[in-house]
Amino acid sequence: MAWSRTAAGLMAFGFLIDRTEVLLPGGTGRSASIAFWIGLAFVLLGVLLSALSIAQYRRAAATLRAVEIPPGYWVNLSVYASAVIGLLGIALALYLATA
Repeated sequence: MAWSRTAAGLMAFGFLIDRTEVLLPGGTGRSASIAFWIGLAFVLLGVLLSALSIAQYRRAAATLRAVEIPPGYWVNLSVYASAVIGLLGIALALYLATA
């Protein structure tokens, strides 16, 4: 879940970079500025990190024996959370690119 938190943080930071450019003096609102591209890159980096966190978690969970997993533990909850965060990141990137 730490990787999911980091991925979401990168996406939020990318959105902040993109939107902060509008608040600065001389901000053009919607242009192909450097702030837009850096912000979009952070959002896409967060999406990539979210996908990689799923692969890393699956690899680590596969090494556990059945007795090492507590009863009632939702083994795939982290996978679902990372997938949703990644999909929301893709939606955010599309919003930034088209807004």
